[in-house]
Amino acid sequence: MTVQSISAVTLAVRDMARSLAFYRDGVGLPLRYGGEEEEFSSFRVGEGHLNLVLTPGGEWSWWGRIIFYVDDVDALYRKLTEAQTPGIEAPPEDASWGERYFHVTDPDGHELSFARRLAS
Repeated sequence: MTVQSISAVTLAVRDMARSLAFYRDGVGLPLRYGGEEEEFSSFRVGEGHLNLVLTPGGEWSWWGRIIFYVDDVDALYRKLTEAQTPGIEAPPEDASWGERYFHVTDPDGHELSFARRLAS
């Protein structure tokens, strides 16, 4: 199992439409997934992504997440579970946006996701 790159940084936002206007219309990032009425949106940034996730009720519960691309999501998940690593949220799953992923919290409480693109 090899970490290949940072795939994305995910930021918590209070107003998806306002944030989309800033990043899409202001900064000029191409929208890859989501929209004004969605809870999750993703922009293409070079080879990576900037993701936005709507915070329920506008309350800040966390800052966001860093997403690493790996060559084998399931192998890393097995390695971490076999080592009884705390902070694993759930087993890997295939997401509607075309990635297989799982989340884990590091020892200092930073949220990380490990993912790979699904074959199209």
